[in-house]
Amino acid sequence: MQDRQKLISQVVVTAQQMRDIEGRIFAKGMPVAALMEKVAGLITSRITQDISLPNHVGILVGPGHNGGDALVVARELYFRGYEVGIYCPFGIHKELTAQHLQYVQSLGIPCYSSIEKLSNCDVLIDGLFGFGLEREIQDPIASAIAEINQWYIPIISIDVPSGLHTDTGEVLGIAIHATCTLCLGLWKLGLLQDQALDYVGKVELIDFDIPWIDIQAVLGNTPNIQRINTSKALSVIGTQSIQKKYPGSTILPRPPLTHKYKEGHLLLICGSQRYAGGAILTGLGARGSGVGMLSIAVPESLKPLLVSHLPEALIIGCPETATGAIAQLELPANININKFNAIACGPGLTTEVKSVVQQVLASEKPLVLDADGLNILAQLGATSTLQKRLFPTILTPHTGEFKRLFPDIPDVSTHRIKAATTAADQTGAIILLKGARIAIANSQGGVWINPESTPALARGGSGDILTGLLGGLIAQASTRQISLEDIVATATWWHSQAGILAAKERTEIGVDGVTLANYLMQVLC
Repeated sequence: MQDRQKLISQVVVTAQQMRDIEGRIFAKGMPVAALMEKVAGLITSRITQDISLPNHVGILVGPGHNGGDALVVARELYFRGYEVGIYCPFGIHKELTAQHLQYVQSLGIPCYSSIEKLSNCDVLIDGLFGFGLEREIQDPIASAIAEINQWYIPIISIDVPSGLHTDTGEVLGIAIHATCTLCLGLWKLGLLQDQALDYVGKVELIDFDIPWIDIQAVLGNTPNIQRINTSKALSVIGTQSIQKKYPGSTILPRPPLTHKYKEGHLLLICGSQRYAGGAILTGLGARGSGVGMLSIAVPESLKPLLVSHLPEALIIGCPETATGAIAQLELPANININKFNAIACGPGLTTEVKSVVQQVLASEKPLVLDADGLNILAQLGATSTLQKRLFPTILTPHTGEFKRLFPDIPDVSTHRIKAATTAADQTGAIILLKGARIAIANSQGGVWINPESTPALARGGSGDILTGLLGGLIAQASTRQISLEDIVATATWWHSQAGILAAKERTEIGVDGVTLANYLMQVLC
């Protein structure tokens, strides 16, 4: 049961996939009415945990089964002693929904066609539209939603806030601004999209026991889209302290007999006189990963500065241009670039160092490109260049960098998942598309979405920490049988959790890079 719950918490579905899964359940004999009763009972129990008596609850009822769920919730709240009022603007309902409406009316629960009748409620339950809405909401419902959103009354949406596209999170004209969304059965893709975040509020999953065999029948043994959660991320890292905090985790366990080079050797190439901080922060992120050996290539003039901040690292001073950028990559005589377990390149470089980026692209090791590494790759032609590269590459663009890398891929701002998967398919690279909900895509069509973050990470330097952390984890994993996608997902989760923890203990105004790096270890302790 525990394994099933972990799996369920990772699965993300589109509207059509959810229809197909439910269709299998109903075809096997599960009555629609019975499932509605079960789901509504779970919703009612969850709602009453937060809403105590006495309270006046307004129920927004739509014409479909989402409205039926809402009507059963209305009935159950009424029986538990709550004052309930129903907004029901539709004259035609599905048969089951119509039956529930008839019954609640027989109980004397007032039903209104005017939304103003619910303006004095303490909380609203949104059951206007469920998953699968694709058309733009029109008046009079659009005007009613606009009025509701101005009331500042807490709103609990059933499954998906009314007005959001289930798959893209796009607002279809207008949408409910929910305080909380109770997602039913399986996570809906739209709830994990950046553009939905202003509308979904706190999102929780209501698991109504969909048999795993029916999920597998539709999605396969490994679902294409997965939600990164704690158990998923920590299936990659595991020390004794981590095991105590997160039982069952196995992240990069270290044997008793080991040494620094067995625990990964990472090469960072970063920094310039203008952007010295980028090199320091990337190094701090790599330090936080626990990588066994860290080498950092910087312009020669930055070497003393880097040594003072990262004394345990091997700082490689390189010849520099007149403007203080790396002129060429000069490694120690006894070290070949292909002796490192992983390379991360880009933060603070400036776009002068095209030859250095070309050199690392020609290497035979896993490569992380970020910041100016991405800008130079865009100049070289991202798709054609990466198609020639035979070794793993991870790109970490934000939206602006993505547009420069892939100008022919449209709608990255509104269709992030599709854009990331298209880029991954074209290049063979793993694409880590930054945003409030980071999306990771590989060339096999797999997608991982990080469901938790904090606006406190919207501050310069956060991305540098992620690059170093990711590079360090990849270097450590090079001798272990762990998929690169799992490593990227773990770095993303770890980075965001450090930001969440730092914001909680400090302030969401913004977490600076040094503080963020210091909180990496606190996540696991």
